[in-house]
Amino acid sequence: MNAVEVPVQETTKATAAKRWMYWIGWAVSLWPAFVVGMSATWKLTHNAWYVKEFARIGWPGTALPLLAFLQLGSLVLFLIPQTAVLGAVLLTGYLGGAIASYTRIGEAYPVLVPLSTSMIAWLGIWLRDERLRSLLPIRWPRQS
Repeated sequence: MNAVEVPVQETTKATAAKRWMYWIGWAVSLWPAFVVGMSATWKLTHNAWYVKEFARIGWPGTALPLLAFLQLGSLVLFLIPQTAVLGAVLLTGYLGGAIASYTRIGEAYPVLVPLSTSMIAWLGIWLRDERLRSLLPIRWPRQS
């Protein structure tokens, strides 16, 4: 009886880097998931401060459940790897509406939360999805 050689793939630096980026991407993705999840929770529980803030920026309290379910639906899509890009697109659109609401009343500071949340969501997907990295590569300046 002869032994059959079975090729063994060695872990290369590239594979280790991809694995590292994948897990860091998931860690980064937890922050926007937390922010959007908390926002949806406050909407569904009709948190007194949140209801007052929504009235201040021009939204009726009756819209809170619908907005919460839009957030949660987008968040679920964001957390499923096969639909993560679609979820990020929907979250970005939703958060763009939050930016528009605050911009309409002339407040710049609250815009930072939805803007940074959407940017961090995209960074998380970019780190965990090689296809997105190939579509949106970061090109470092060449050294002479």
